[in-house]
Amino acid sequence: MAAEAPLPPSARAPTGGAAGRAAAAAAPGGARAEGGEGLFVVLGAGLAAASHPLLYVKLLVQVGHEPLPPTVGRNILGRKVLYLPSFFTYARHIVEVDGKRGLFRGLTPRLISSTLSTITRGSVKKAFPLEDMEHVSNKDDVKTSLRKVVTETSHEMMMQCVSRVVSHPLHVISMRCMVQFVGREVRYSGVFSAIGRIFKEEGILGFFVGLVPHILGDVIFLWCCSLLAHFINTYAVDDNFSQASVIRSYTKFVIGIAVSMLTYPFLLVGDLMAVNNCGLRAGLPPYAPAFTSWIHCWRYLSAQGQLFRGSSLLFRRAAVPAACFPID
Repeated sequence: MAAEAPLPPSARAPTGGAAGRAAAAAAPGGARAEGGEGLFVVLGAGLAAASHPLLYVKLLVQVGHEPLPPTVGRNILGRKVLYLPSFFTYARHIVEVDGKRGLFRGLTPRLISSTLSTITRGSVKKAFPLEDMEHVSNKDDVKTSLRKVVTETSHEMMMQCVSRVVSHPLHVISMRCMVQFVGREVRYSGVFSAIGRIFKEEGILGFFVGLVPHILGDVIFLWCCSLLAHFINTYAVDDNFSQASVIRSYTKFVIGIAVSMLTYPFLLVGDLMAVNNCGLRAGLPPYAPAFTSWIHCWRYLSAQGQLFRGSSLLFRRAAVPAACFPID
Protein backbone atom coordinates (compact mmCIF):
# COMPACT_ATOMS: atom_id res chain seq x y z
CA MET A 1 0.00 0.00 0.00
CA ALA A 2 8.16 1.78 -0.20
CA ALA A 3 10.08 4.16 2.08
CA GLU A 4 7.05 6.01 3.28
CA ALA A 5 3.96 4.27 4.64
CA PRO A 6 0.78 4.91 2.68
CA LEU A 7 -2.28 6.17 4.39
CA PRO A 8 -4.46 3.50 6.00
CA PRO A 9 -8.10 3.28 4.92
CA SER A 10 -9.25 5.29 7.93
CA ALA A 11 -7.26 8.23 6.58
CA ARG A 12 -7.07 7.67 2.80
CA ALA A 13 -10.71 6.62 2.40
CA PRO A 14 -13.60 8.97 2.98
CA THR A 15 -13.17 10.24 6.51
CA GLY A 16 -15.39 9.45 9.41
CA GLY A 17 -14.32 6.03 10.75
CA ALA A 18 -12.29 7.01 13.78
CA ALA A 19 -14.37 10.10 14.20
CA GLY A 20 -17.57 8.11 14.38
CA ARG A 21 -16.17 5.77 17.02
CA ALA A 22 -14.92 8.67 19.12
CA ALA A 23 -18.24 10.43 18.85
CA ALA A 24 -20.13 7.37 20.00
CA ALA A 25 -17.84 6.95 22.98
CA ALA A 26 -18.05 10.59 23.99
CA ALA A 27 -21.78 11.05 23.47
CA PRO A 28 -23.97 8.50 25.25
CA GLY A 29 -27.12 10.56 24.81
CA GLY A 30 -29.02 11.03 21.58
CA ALA A 31 -28.64 14.82 21.49
CA ARG A 32 -24.96 14.63 22.33
CA ALA A 33 -24.47 11.97 19.68
CA GLU A 34 -26.04 14.22 17.05
CA GLY A 35 -23.88 17.12 18.19
CA GLY A 36 -20.82 14.89 18.11
CA GLU A 37 -21.64 13.76 14.57
CA GLY A 38 -21.90 17.37 13.42
CA LEU A 39 -18.59 18.17 15.08
CA PHE A 40 -16.83 15.31 13.36
CA VAL A 41 -18.31 16.29 10.00
CA VAL A 42 -16.55 19.62 10.45
CA LEU A 43 -13.35 17.99 11.71
CA GLY A 44 -13.38 15.51 8.84
CA ALA A 45 -13.81 18.31 6.32
CA GLY A 46 -10.97 20.23 7.93
CA LEU A 47 -8.69 17.21 7.79
CA ALA A 48 -9.61 16.62 4.15
CA ALA A 49 -8.81 20.24 3.27
CA ALA A 50 -5.49 20.21 5.15
CA SER A 51 -4.33 16.95 3.56
CA HIS A 52 -5.59 17.75 0.06
CA PRO A 53 -2.27 19.02 -1.38
CA LEU A 54 -0.60 15.80 -0.24
CA LEU A 55 -3.22 13.58 -1.88
CA TYR A 56 -3.23 15.81 -4.97
CA VAL A 57 0.50 15.31 -5.53
CA LYS A 58 0.15 11.59 -4.72
CA LEU A 59 -2.53 11.18 -7.39
CA LEU A 60 -0.42 12.92 -10.06
CA VAL A 61 2.46 10.59 -9.19
CA GLN A 62 0.11 7.61 -9.28
CA VAL A 63 -0.98 8.37 -12.85
CA GLY A 64 2.68 8.67 -13.84
CA HIS A 65 2.89 12.42 -14.44
CA GLU A 66 6.50 13.51 -13.89
CA PRO A 67 6.89 17.08 -15.21
CA LEU A 68 10.26 17.63 -13.53
CA PRO A 69 13.52 15.84 -14.36
CA PRO A 70 15.17 13.57 -11.80
CA THR A 71 18.26 14.70 -9.94
CA VAL A 72 21.40 12.75 -9.11
CA GLY A 73 21.95 11.89 -5.48
CA ARG A 74 23.53 9.24 -3.32
CA ASN A 75 21.96 6.49 -1.27
CA ILE A 76 23.06 5.41 2.20
CA LEU A 77 25.79 3.26 0.63
CA GLY A 78 27.21 6.24 -1.24
CA ARG A 79 26.14 5.01 -4.66
CA LYS A 80 24.82 7.46 -7.23
CA VAL A 81 21.10 7.14 -7.87
CA LEU A 82 18.44 9.23 -9.57
CA TYR A 83 15.78 10.76 -7.36
CA LEU A 84 12.47 12.03 -8.64
CA PRO A 85 11.12 15.29 -7.15
CA SER A 86 9.81 15.00 -3.61
CA PHE A 87 6.38 16.17 -2.51
CA PHE A 88 7.67 19.64 -1.66
CA THR A 89 9.38 20.14 -5.03
CA TYR A 90 6.33 18.82 -6.87
CA ALA A 91 4.01 21.08 -4.85
CA ARG A 92 6.17 24.11 -5.68
CA HIS A 93 5.86 23.23 -9.36
CA ILE A 94 2.06 23.17 -9.07
CA VAL A 95 2.13 26.57 -7.36
CA GLU A 96 4.32 27.97 -10.18
CA VAL A 97 1.84 26.74 -12.78
CA ASP A 98 -1.54 27.33 -11.09
CA GLY A 99 -0.76 29.47 -8.05
CA LYS A 100 -1.38 28.48 -4.44
CA ARG A 101 -5.06 27.85 -5.16
CA GLY A 102 -3.95 25.19 -7.62
CA LEU A 103 -2.97 22.94 -4.73
CA PHE A 104 -6.67 22.63 -3.87
CA ARG A 105 -7.96 21.59 -7.29
CA GLY A 106 -10.76 19.04 -6.78
CA LEU A 107 -11.24 19.94 -3.11
CA THR A 108 -14.98 20.71 -3.29
CA PRO A 109 -16.13 17.22 -4.40
CA ARG A 110 -13.70 15.70 -1.90
CA LEU A 111 -15.25 17.68 0.93
CA ILE A 112 -18.71 16.55 -0.16
CA SER A 113 -17.45 12.95 -0.32
CA SER A 114 -16.00 13.26 3.18
CA THR A 115 -19.26 14.69 4.53
CA LEU A 116 -21.35 11.97 2.90
CA SER A 117 -19.07 9.31 4.35
CA THR A 118 -19.29 10.70 7.88
CA ILE A 119 -23.08 11.06 7.74
CA THR A 120 -23.47 7.57 6.28
CA ARG A 121 -21.34 6.00 8.98
CA GLY A 122 -23.39 7.82 11.61
CA SER A 123 -26.62 6.56 10.09
CA VAL A 124 -25.37 2.97 9.98
CA LYS A 125 -24.17 3.27 13.56
CA LYS A 126 -27.65 4.39 14.64
CA ALA A 127 -29.29 1.54 12.75
CA PHE A 128 -26.88 -1.00 14.26
CA PRO A 129 -25.66 0.64 17.49
CA LEU A 130 -22.43 -0.52 19.06
CA GLU A 131 -24.11 -0.52 22.46
CA ASP A 132 -25.94 -3.67 21.42
CA MET A 133 -22.66 -5.48 20.81
CA GLU A 134 -20.28 -7.11 23.25
CA HIS A 135 -16.82 -5.61 23.50
CA VAL A 136 -13.62 -7.59 23.98
CA SER A 137 -12.48 -7.89 27.59
CA ASN A 138 -9.30 -9.25 29.16
CA LYS A 139 -11.51 -11.60 31.16
CA ASP A 140 -12.81 -13.37 28.06
CA ASP A 141 -11.51 -16.79 27.07
CA VAL A 142 -9.88 -17.28 23.66
CA LYS A 143 -13.01 -18.39 21.79
CA THR A 144 -15.19 -15.67 23.29
CA SER A 145 -12.72 -12.88 22.61
CA LEU A 146 -12.21 -14.06 19.01
CA ARG A 147 -15.96 -14.16 18.46
CA LYS A 148 -16.27 -10.60 19.74
CA VAL A 149 -13.41 -9.42 17.50
CA VAL A 150 -15.11 -10.98 14.48
CA THR A 151 -18.41 -9.32 15.41
CA GLU A 152 -16.85 -5.90 15.91
CA THR A 153 -14.82 -6.13 12.71
CA SER A 154 -17.89 -7.20 10.73
CA HIS A 155 -19.72 -4.15 12.06
CA GLU A 156 -16.84 -1.85 11.10
CA MET A 157 -16.61 -3.50 7.67
CA MET A 158 -20.30 -2.89 7.06
CA MET A 159 -19.96 0.80 7.95
CA GLN A 160 -16.86 1.20 5.79
CA CYS A 161 -18.38 -0.52 2.75
CA VAL A 162 -21.65 1.40 2.90
CA SER A 163 -19.90 4.75 3.34
CA ARG A 164 -17.52 3.91 0.50
CA VAL A 165 -20.36 3.13 -1.90
CA VAL A 166 -22.26 6.30 -1.00
CA SER A 167 -19.26 8.63 -1.24
CA HIS A 168 -17.47 7.02 -4.20
CA PRO A 169 -19.20 9.03 -6.98
CA LEU A 170 -17.85 12.26 -5.51
CA HIS A 171 -14.45 10.59 -5.07
CA VAL A 172 -14.40 9.83 -8.81
CA ILE A 173 -15.26 13.44 -9.63
CA SER A 174 -12.54 14.72 -7.30
CA MET A 175 -9.94 12.43 -8.90
CA ARG A 176 -10.84 13.59 -12.39
CA CYS A 177 -10.79 17.26 -11.41
CA MET A 178 -7.27 16.84 -10.04
CA VAL A 179 -5.73 14.94 -12.98
CA GLN A 180 -6.86 17.68 -15.36
CA PHE A 181 -3.59 19.31 -14.34
CA VAL A 182 -1.77 16.85 -16.61
CA GLY A 183 -3.42 17.91 -19.86
CA ARG A 184 -4.61 21.37 -18.74
CA GLU A 185 -8.21 20.33 -19.45
CA VAL A 186 -11.39 21.90 -18.09
CA ARG A 187 -13.85 19.05 -18.77
CA TYR A 188 -14.71 18.77 -15.06
CA SER A 189 -15.11 22.35 -13.85
CA GLY A 190 -17.87 21.88 -11.27
CA VAL A 191 -19.64 19.20 -9.28
CA PHE A 192 -23.02 19.41 -11.04
CA SER A 193 -21.55 19.71 -14.54
CA ALA A 194 -19.27 16.75 -13.78
CA ILE A 195 -22.25 14.67 -12.62
CA GLY A 196 -24.08 15.47 -15.84
CA ARG A 197 -21.06 14.69 -18.02
CA ILE A 198 -20.33 11.33 -16.38
CA PHE A 199 -23.97 10.26 -16.52
CA LYS A 200 -24.25 11.27 -20.18
CA GLU A 201 -21.00 9.66 -21.35
CA GLU A 202 -20.70 6.61 -19.07
CA GLY A 203 -24.07 6.06 -17.46
CA ILE A 204 -24.66 5.29 -13.80
CA LEU A 205 -21.74 2.83 -13.70
CA GLY A 206 -19.38 5.68 -14.48
CA PHE A 207 -19.79 6.93 -10.92
CA PHE A 208 -18.52 3.63 -9.51
CA VAL A 209 -15.42 2.90 -11.57
CA GLY A 210 -12.64 1.78 -9.26
CA LEU A 211 -15.05 0.95 -6.44
CA VAL A 212 -14.29 -2.79 -6.24
CA PRO A 213 -10.52 -2.52 -5.59
CA HIS A 214 -11.14 0.22 -3.02
CA ILE A 215 -13.63 -1.94 -1.12
CA LEU A 216 -11.39 -5.01 -1.34
CA GLY A 217 -8.49 -2.99 0.03
CA ASP A 218 -10.62 -1.65 2.89
CA VAL A 219 -11.96 -5.10 3.80
CA ILE A 220 -8.54 -6.77 3.72
CA PHE A 221 -7.08 -3.94 5.77
CA LEU A 222 -9.77 -4.12 8.45
CA TRP A 223 -9.66 -7.89 8.88
CA CYS A 224 -5.87 -8.15 8.85
CA CYS A 225 -5.50 -5.36 11.40
CA SER A 226 -8.17 -6.70 13.73
CA LEU A 227 -7.14 -10.35 13.65
CA LEU A 228 -3.39 -9.73 13.80
CA ALA A 229 -3.78 -7.26 16.66
CA HIS A 230 -6.01 -9.74 18.51
CA PHE A 231 -3.58 -12.64 18.19
CA ILE A 232 -0.54 -10.52 19.08
CA ASN A 233 -2.26 -9.04 22.12
CA THR A 234 -3.51 -12.48 23.18
CA TYR A 235 -0.45 -14.64 22.63
CA ALA A 236 2.58 -12.32 22.38
CA VAL A 237 1.93 -9.74 25.11
CA ASP A 238 2.40 -11.08 28.63
CA ASP A 239 -0.15 -9.84 31.17
CA ASN A 240 2.57 -9.84 33.82
CA PHE A 241 4.48 -7.15 31.92
CA SER A 242 3.92 -3.76 33.57
CA GLN A 243 3.39 -1.96 30.24
CA ALA A 244 1.17 -4.63 28.69
CA SER A 245 -1.87 -2.34 28.45
CA VAL A 246 0.16 0.39 26.77
CA ILE A 247 1.60 -2.03 24.22
CA ARG A 248 -1.85 -3.42 23.44
CA SER A 249 -3.21 0.08 22.84
CA TYR A 250 -0.61 0.70 20.11
CA THR A 251 -0.60 -2.75 18.52
CA LYS A 252 -3.38 -2.09 16.03
CA PHE A 253 -1.90 1.26 15.02
CA VAL A 254 1.52 -0.23 14.25
CA ILE A 255 -0.02 -3.18 12.43
CA GLY A 256 -2.16 -0.75 10.44
CA ILE A 257 0.94 0.95 9.03
CA ALA A 258 2.39 -2.39 7.91
CA VAL A 259 -0.88 -3.69 6.46
CA SER A 260 -1.51 -0.42 4.60
CA MET A 261 1.73 -1.03 2.71
CA LEU A 262 0.47 -4.43 1.59
CA THR A 263 -2.97 -3.15 0.56
CA TYR A 264 -1.65 -0.04 -1.20
CA PRO A 265 -1.93 -1.62 -4.69
CA PHE A 266 -5.73 -1.77 -4.25
CA LEU A 267 -5.76 1.99 -3.57
CA LEU A 268 -3.56 2.65 -6.60
CA VAL A 269 -5.63 0.49 -8.95
CA GLY A 270 -8.88 2.03 -7.71
CA ASP A 271 -7.63 5.57 -8.28
CA LEU A 272 -6.26 4.76 -11.73
CA MET A 273 -9.52 3.15 -12.78
CA ALA A 274 -11.40 6.28 -11.65
CA VAL A 275 -9.59 8.37 -14.26
CA ASN A 276 -8.88 5.77 -16.95
CA ASN A 277 -10.29 6.28 -20.45
CA CYS A 278 -12.55 9.15 -19.36
CA GLY A 279 -11.39 11.61 -22.02
CA LEU A 280 -8.61 13.13 -19.93
CA ARG A 281 -4.98 12.92 -21.00
CA ALA A 282 -3.93 11.36 -17.68
CA GLY A 283 -6.17 8.36 -18.37
CA LEU A 284 -4.97 7.72 -21.91
CA PRO A 285 -1.69 6.54 -23.54
CA PRO A 286 1.17 7.11 -22.95
CA TYR A 287 0.17 7.31 -19.28
CA ALA A 288 -1.92 4.14 -19.38
CA PRO A 289 -3.78 1.95 -21.85
CA ALA A 290 -7.56 1.76 -21.78
CA PHE A 291 -8.12 -0.91 -19.15
CA THR A 292 -10.99 -3.34 -19.58
CA SER A 293 -11.23 -4.06 -15.84
CA TRP A 294 -9.43 -3.38 -12.59
CA ILE A 295 -7.78 -6.82 -12.88
CA HIS A 296 -6.37 -5.76 -16.26
CA CYS A 297 -5.02 -2.62 -14.58
CA TRP A 298 -3.48 -4.67 -11.76
CA ARG A 299 -1.75 -7.04 -14.19
CA TYR A 300 -0.42 -4.15 -16.26
CA LEU A 301 1.06 -2.41 -13.21
CA SER A 302 2.46 -5.68 -11.91
CA ALA A 303 4.20 -6.37 -15.23
CA GLN A 304 5.69 -2.87 -15.13
CA GLY A 305 6.79 -3.24 -11.50
CA GLN A 306 4.62 -0.22 -10.61
CA LEU A 307 2.14 -1.61 -8.07
CA PHE A 308 3.57 0.70 -5.40
CA ARG A 309 3.89 3.81 -7.54
CA GLY A 310 3.13 6.85 -5.42
CA SER A 311 3.45 5.07 -2.09
CA SER A 312 6.40 7.29 -1.17
CA LEU A 313 6.49 11.04 -1.75
CA LEU A 314 9.80 11.92 -0.10
CA PHE A 315 12.55 9.63 -1.43
CA ARG A 316 11.41 8.55 -4.88
CA ARG A 317 14.03 6.72 -6.88
CA ALA A 318 13.83 6.78 -10.66
CA ALA A 319 13.83 3.47 -12.48
CA VAL A 320 16.61 4.56 -14.86
CA PRO A 321 20.20 4.06 -13.60
CA ALA A 322 22.10 7.24 -12.82
CA ALA A 323 24.88 6.15 -15.19
CA CYS A 324 22.52 6.73 -18.12
CA PHE A 325 22.46 10.46 -17.40
CA PRO A 326 25.38 12.87 -17.92
CA ILE A 327 26.69 14.43 -14.74
CA ASP A 328 28.21 17.88 -14.91
